[in-house]
Amino acid sequence: MSDLRERPAIRRITEIGEPVLHRPCRPAGPEDFGSPELARLIDEMFATMYVADGAGLAANQVDVDLCLFVYDCLDDNGIRHVGHLLNPVVEPQAPGRRLLEDDEGCLSVPGARATLARPARVVVRGFDWRGGPRTVVGTGYFARCLQHETDHLGGGLYVDRLAKRDRKDVLRQTADLRAEVFAEREAAAAHANWTGPAGTCTPSCRCGAEESSA
Repeated sequence: MSDLRERPAIRRITEIGEPVLHRPCRPAGPEDFGSPELARLIDEMFATMYVADGAGLAANQVDVDLCLFVYDCLDDNGIRHVGHLLNPVVEPQAPGRRLLEDDEGCLSVPGARATLARPARVVVRGFDWRGGPRTVVGTGYFARCLQHETDHLGGGLYVDRLAKRDRKDVLRQTADLRAEVFAEREAAAAHANWTGPAGTCTPSCRCGAEESSA
């Protein structure tokens, strides 16, 4: 990431209905990998995600048309995973795969949650910001996060996977809770002091334990 220690900017999070959320993002190319602009974008996405109390954030959620997401999420073994992926591809799932039903929400659908079944384990392949190949394995809630963010980059939201009645309920929830959520985010942004990744985690952190070079 960026070596800058200044406070990254907090970006506006796009909301359901905005065109950038409902079309596929452009793949990252040679002009993106390793650039200071990409490093700064990733720093700012992490800062924005933390202010909004999220576990993942896709680039089109900050109005950037790029196949990129960041994450900070626990798996079903309590292991913390922190990182980013560009041009992620979810490996095809075998028939009869185990599904987990759990509540799911989205920073771009503020305040709303709904129950959604997702595969309990997922393998995602992509690239780091320098263009190095990465493979990320997720289980439990982390698997849900990886699938949710990859959906975003294809122009999909979790509400698109819901039955019509459940989708209507989600939209009612966000209409009722949107103002409260945005007030909380504004207050959090005023007190944010995250200055970007320091390059290494604390010795006790086990984040990225299941990530590897492809």
